[in-house]
Amino acid sequence: MSSLTSLQFQELVTKCIHCGLCLPACPTYDVFGTEMDAPRGRIALMRAAADGRIPLRQDGHLNESFVHHIDLCLACRACETACPSGVKYGQLVETTRIAIEYERQPGSLERFVRWLALRQLLPHRGRLRTLASLLWVYQAIGLQKLVRALDFLPQPFKTMEEMLPQLSPRHPDYRQPARAIDQERGQVALFLGCVQDAFLSDTNQATARVLQHNGYQVHFPLDQTCCGAAQLHLGEENLARELARRNIDAFLSGDYEAVVVNAGGCGATLKEYSHLLVDDPDYADKARRFVALVQDANEFLAVHLHNHPRGRVAARVTYSDSCHLRHAQKVIGQPRELLRLISGLELAELKAPDRCCGSAGVYNILQNDTAEQVLKAKMADIAGALGLDNGTMPDDGLPRVIVTSNSGCHMQLIHGARAAGLDVSVRHVMDLLDEAYSAGDAGDEA
Repeated sequence: MSSLTSLQFQELVTKCIHCGLCLPACPTYDVFGTEMDAPRGRIALMRAAADGRIPLRQDGHLNESFVHHIDLCLACRACETACPSGVKYGQLVETTRIAIEYERQPGSLERFVRWLALRQLLPHRGRLRTLASLLWVYQAIGLQKLVRALDFLPQPFKTMEEMLPQLSPRHPDYRQPARAIDQERGQVALFLGCVQDAFLSDTNQATARVLQHNGYQVHFPLDQTCCGAAQLHLGEENLARELARRNIDAFLSGDYEAVVVNAGGCGATLKEYSHLLVDDPDYADKARRFVALVQDANEFLAVHLHNHPRGRVAARVTYSDSCHLRHAQKVIGQPRELLRLISGLELAELKAPDRCCGSAGVYNILQNDTAEQVLKAKMADIAGALGLDNGTMPDDGLPRVIVTSNSGCHMQLIHGARAAGLDVSVRHVMDLLDEAYSAGDAGDEA
């Protein structure tokens, strides 16, 4: 029986009252202006499929029109924030994608790529670190500059290449916990992530140092793995459950006050493990206990910032919300509160802070054309907030910084800034807090 015919799905899909308040919040409706590419229209399609009025397969083939409209969804969940009826759109689109995946018969090339990415790379931090090291060599010997100058890559691969941050030849050793600075107030575990650990490891180290400055001993359970978000985005439900069980075992093996996550997309997935494993007799209760521990780094520090940063960081910044941090986890004010505590920072708000940047897991690769249109609108908003919309750098002497709180957004905005020709850096909230603590320590030593 298709998961679309389950009683739970039927109850969820009928909560939509078709009021249309979700339409202005939807990035793809903004791009296409079509009902079927908005949450209300997609829910109508889901309900028709659940009722049997639209078959998932027709004449032996997948219903490509239905799949097309579902695939175009970013799953940013801005519609959930806008919805007055509390429709759980994230669960609806996830269930629909899983149902589609059960009906699909991918070709040999796609099966290989999925196997390589979802099973052989993302769940293995060591392999991803090796890949990152090879890409560091690509940057260090100047091959990156040559590739960009020749500009011969097809657009999706060009996007992937332009997303690369400046990589490091070394990765941190997490075999020992990081001790608290001064008074110890508790013990926490840091979720390292897969892409975050390999490509943005400096942010993980910055997060650990900020926690240390606030009295926490930081542990790094070595058996942790990928959160499973990419797998769920592509309908690989069973693989996502495998990864969830591994993470639950890794983090429940220690006595931690919290499991701290600095990537909004990962955090949203981790917080939904209890839903993912609700029917697992061995892990349902464990999943609930694990979810109770998970907190975004901004969420945790907004309550547990025992020692405020005393150093000065002079910059004009704008904060670009992670969709899954804002709309799924409802962590909105805390990152801004933390940024305002840093002396010297000028925080400028976006006109549309709730809009997606187009990253959305692997969306910017699989739906590149649409993602680029969504990103272009985001970068125009960012340029305006930073005073760069006239194409020149203001003469106030302040560097411009885009601040984010998710690894996918971070790398997408690096690409977006380069494509838009903006003289900016992209940094995590934890990076700036860490810099402020370091500046304060340097001042004490002086």
